[in-house]
Parts: sequence; structure tokens; C-alpha cells
Amino acid sequence: MFLLLLVRYFPMQFFSPTVRYRWSISRAALVLSMCFLTVLFVACGGGSPASASSSASSQATCNKSTGFTLYSAQGYDSDAAKAFQKQTGITTKLVDDSTGNLLAKIAAEGNNPQWDVAWFDGNVTMQTLDTQGLLLKWHASGASNLTAQGTQYVPDDGSYYPTGLTTVGAIVYNTKHIPAAGLPKDWKDLLNPAYKNLVAMNDPAYSGPTYPLIAGIAQILGGESQGKQYFQSLKANGLKNFQTNDPTLNSIETGAREFGIVQDSAIYSAIKAGQPLGILFPASGVVGLPSVIGVAAHGKHQACAQQFVNWVLSSAGQTSMTHHDPTDGDTYFIPLVKDVTPVVTRQSTGIKFIDLNVQQWASVEAEYKQWFHSNIIQ
Repeated sequence: MFLLLLVRYFPMQFFSPTVRYRWSISRAALVLSMCFLTVLFVACGGGSPASASSSASSQATCNKSTGFTLYSAQGYDSDAAKAFQKQTGITTKLVDDSTGNLLAKIAAEGNNPQWDVAWFDGNVTMQTLDTQGLLLKWHASGASNLTAQGTQYVPDDGSYYPTGLTTVGAIVYNTKHIPAAGLPKDWKDLLNPAYKNLVAMNDPAYSGPTYPLIAGIAQILGGESQGKQYFQSLKANGLKNFQTNDPTLNSIETGAREFGIVQDSAIYSAIKAGQPLGILFPASGVVGLPSVIGVAAHGKHQACAQQFVNWVLSSAGQTSMTHHDPTDGDTYFIPLVKDVTPVVTRQSTGIKFIDLNVQQWASVEAEYKQWFHSNIIQ
């Protein structure tokens, strides 16, 4: 810029006509050269921020052969991954495991993730990943397909999206072994001495949906300290803890225990398999548990990952979920995407859904889980 000003305003009236003529020729050549260099500079990406953004955007394309890696704890994830790959040609590498194990892997990998998409049940736990800076903040076009209820589970920063809804904290019972005291109607009823040694539930260190459960009961009762007091009382009344749904449900099916507190979708699948089980929803409420999906903030294949998220939120993605094995509990979700018709039958009305204060319970997740392990499990 300095050279252009010098060429434009240098006072030539003090020199001879011959010098002035030669200078005018040189000045014209210099101006043309400077213009050429300016155009070249902008074209190479040295221009305005808008140009840089455009350049970066052009590089954000999905390499179909490389594809992306999906960390998932959903029963229908294999069906979804296969259907997406078949429909789009994008290679989809699935790592299927329990939520607890996947979270351990995500934590170990930190800012060098080997995953591109995470998909599991529980927006509180997903919010914890967002708070740690591990999730990409973006606005998925597929979110326009969500129902009004589904939209309520989308965080303001767009770091994750709901794909279906179940509840955690439904009470399962054996229809052939109903105790003399009858069926409980609410959470505090389980503290009744008549239910001593009759209740079982999962361990939040292994079962992803169980942390939202213990957070939800605390929220219903008035806060974290009230929740801790409740579980200490439940333990004193003979609470038995198992790692995950299967052993908890098995204890109810065999009559070893009379009541179990688990995710409702697991109960429906067991009933479908012919087990003599019933389900009830406590009067003061049960936690709405959305399955949620997010993209790694430092992932290497974000473009492919974003396409998968949008696909899951479409009718094609939802079809792969609703048409999954009816003996798998994850199939029994309440749709949060418009115009989706479930194939299996489950209760979706007459339930008092409790929406967790996500920020609050995400901020104390590690502490609350550790307290539960030290005071209730051990």
C-alpha cells in the first residue's frame, strides 16, 4: 500500500520532461504489478475472513471411502450403520459397547478422539462431554424434523440432538409374586418395611441410564442431599444392586426380588419375550431419557459424521430404528421425529415426564456417582 501511495503522489514537477515521461511508464508498470500481486494474494487465501471461511468450507467434504467411526450403545446401531452405508456409500465403522465403557474410551482419547459420532441414552451425560469441550457445536438441518417435545431436548449450542425417548425409573414387578402389601404407587413407598429386601436396581458406574435415574429421583425429592438420603434409606431397606438391566430383570423374573427400577424399554422387551412382568410409573414422575447423538469436536471426519446425524433424524434413519428386533429393548422408544410410526407397542401417554436440569446434574455427575459407589454399592 505504501508503494502505491508513493507512485500516486510523488511530486514529479521538479524533474525534466524526459525524466517525467520515463517515470510515468515505470509507474504504470509498477501499478499493474502491484494489482496482479494483490489479486494473487487474495486468490491464495490471504484475503478477508470471508474468503478464509469459504476456503475452509470447501475442504469440509466427506471422504466416502474413509467414512467415520461411530461409538454407540444403542441396540439398533448396527442396523442403522448398515442402512446408512448402503444408502449413502459412506463407510461406517461401528464400535458397539455399553455406555460406561464408551465413556471411558472417550475420556482416555481426550482431544485425540478415535470416534467421530457418539450415540447413547442420556442427555445429562452427553452434556458433560459438551462441558468438557469434546462435542462439536453446530446446527443440524435434520433438527427441523423434530417434534415439539423433541426440540426441548436440543441444547442452545447444538452440541447434540435427541433421536428417541424412553423413561428411566419405571418400576418392574413380577405379576406372579406380588407381595401382600400390594404394588407401590410412588418412590417413597419403596421404603415401606413391607418391601424390605424386595427391590433391585442397576449400578450407575456400568449402566448409562442409571445416573439420570438417581439424578431424577433427587430432583423429584428436592435436591442432591434429599436424593442421597433416599438411597441410603433404600439401602437400609435391603436394596440390591446389579451392574446392568439383564441381571436386575433376571432377579425379578426368578422371584429373587419383587421390584426393579430400570429403563422402561428393557421391561417392554422382557414382556415381549414372554416374561411374567408388569410395569408401573411412579405418580410423582419418571425421568424422560432421550437417546442423544453428538459429533466429536476434534474428530477427523466431521463432514461424514454430520451427514449421519442428519440421516438419523430423517424418516430413513428412524425406520432403521423402529424396524429393529422387537425383543431388543431399545426398539421401544417414543419417537421424537415427526411422522414416525412405531412398530412395537408401548405406553406413551399417562406418564409424568420429569425433564432433568441438565446443566445442574452434569456438573455434579462425577461426584454423585462416586458417592453412590462408596455409600450404596459398597
